Amino acid sequence: MDFRACLRFLTVLGLSAACLAGASAQTPKLPEKVPAPKVHAPPAGNIPPEHLGDTPVPEARPGDEASGAEKAKKPAEDKKPAGEPVTPATAPLPTEPPPAAKPKMQADPRSEEKPLSPMPAAELACRWRLRDLGVAFEDRPAEADEAGCSMPYPVSVRGLGKDVALEPAALMNCATAEAAARFARDIIAPAAKREFGTGLKSVTHASAYVCRPRNGTTKLSEHAFGNALDISRFSLADGKTVDVILRPEETEARFLGAVRKAACGPFKTVLGPGNADHDTHFHLDLAPRRNGGTVCE
Repeated sequence: MDFRACLRFLTVLGLSAACLAGASAQTPKLPEKVPAPKVHAPPAGNIPPEHLGDTPVPEARPGDEASGAEKAKKPAEDKKPAGEPVTPATAPLPTEPPPAAKPKMQADPRSEEKPLSPMPAAELACRWRLRDLGVAFEDRPAEADEAGCSMPYPVSVRGLGKDVALEPAALMNCATAEAAARFARDIIAPAAKREFGTGLKSVTHASAYVCRPRNGTTKLSEHAFGNALDISRFSLADGKTVDVILRPEETEARFLGAVRKAACGPFKTVLGPGNADHDTHFHLDLAPRRNGGTVCE
């Protein structure tokens, strides 16, 4: 190798060494172990040490809801001593209204009457008179109710005379049955013959014994003692019917007027169309009154 070639070779080597030295100088020396970063203590009252690393929860401001931790503690703090009933914050609404209490009825001495054995002589005599009138009837067990309704010696009546039916059969006391039978024989049948030229076939009633008070009061009705009969229709032998109504035709009006007027006397109360709650029937009863007085409207 000549001198010039040797010089170029050395020059190239020198430059390569310099490049290597520069590269070595620019690369920093890395440590063998990387130290772990320090964890700073959380702000007081925020994250307990055992929950480090969890998502931080902002502190509650005044007026905000209690934190989850506080909510979790409340049941234990509010827990009542054992044996003490726990009242719910909001009582459940009832599904149905409570049943209305029955109004207390006014006292009536007839409510205390009990059946005797043997049957009193007055009741036996009444039954003999019913047979003489041709009344179709049967004795029935005593009726009584905690409200005060009472009928110690009831009869079921299905006919008011030999040729006059009572529809449907009605439960009443014997005195009412006798009064109704005499009324049908002496008043209704003759009025039907006079106005329509035919006989009386049957009487239809709307009510007899019913355990209830008078409408709108706490006083027991005469129906509650089997002491009343409500007549709603008269059927005649030729098939004609006469209903008790407020404004009947002329002939029917004369017939109904005569029957209504004549009822005052044999019965102690007579109510009919034009009187409250009686526009469709005649109410006839034997209500006991001082000096035998009557009420006819």
